[in-house]
Amino acid sequence: MNRKGIILAGGRGTRLYPLTYAVSKQLLPVYDKPMIYYPLSILLLAGIRDILVITSPRDLDSYQRLLGDGQKLGIRIEYALQNEPNGIGEAFRIGRDFVGGSPVTLVLGDNIFYGQGLMAMLERASLLERGVTVFGYPVTNPERYGVIEFNGERQVVSIEEKPKDSHSRTAVTGLYFYDNDVISIAESIEPSKRGELEITDINRIYLEKGLLRVESFSRGFAWFDAGTIDSLAEASSFVEVIEKRQGLKICCPEEIAWRQGFIDRDQLQAMVASPSNPYESYLNSLVSGC
Repeated sequence: MNRKGIILAGGRGTRLYPLTYAVSKQLLPVYDKPMIYYPLSILLLAGIRDILVITSPRDLDSYQRLLGDGQKLGIRIEYALQNEPNGIGEAFRIGRDFVGGSPVTLVLGDNIFYGQGLMAMLERASLLERGVTVFGYPVTNPERYGVIEFNGERQVVSIEEKPKDSHSRTAVTGLYFYDNDVISIAESIEPSKRGELEITDINRIYLEKGLLRVESFSRGFAWFDAGTIDSLAEASSFVEVIEKRQGLKICCPEEIAWRQGFIDRDQLQAMVASPSNPYESYLNSLVSGC
């Protein structure tokens, strides 16, 4: 059954005020692209072509103008509203009808991933028939994240949400591959003391059933949770350095759709018939083989 994808792009982005006073966090630029292009690209790299974007009522029109229905990328994009930031776990309640009986991948709209071996990791996660695959990354400030603790045999023994005193530095990133049971599990959990439906509570249920798998990003891998001023600036600088050094774009949805076979060369060419900026010129260079 085809895997569905959800991008959670709601919330108020309060840590980024005043940048987010009038615009959604996930529409802010990360160097040369809107932030949402990065999680969208992850879903495309995973071969996912049915995508739900969850956003706030204020920002719905902006996302629809930017992404449309996905047709130009050879995919299908639908939209749903999260009226209040009630937690990541609410994404599965909002997206219940969209997901139907399919497995589903959730990616947070402010998460950026880059590194060798990413495609292979996404493929392994997509093929998992039961349970959940989460992605771990070592951080210096685990109190900001959901944290995975391992035993001596590298088996997961616990997951805690924003622990004040953790024995582990492995954070759970904002990318999750679930089987369809996540829909009923999300319906069963209660709000936490913070008043939110916690994704960690969902993952803990999978862990208790022995159905949680962790993919750990290696030392050379880059992950950004671009929800603060510092991390947003760091992500932009990182993308700039890599792109200028290599001459290749990071998380360019049009290029990925073409290389994945979702669109053909003629469809890519139609997007850049008269390139008038560096981004379109890059796409045009792909078409011409330069």
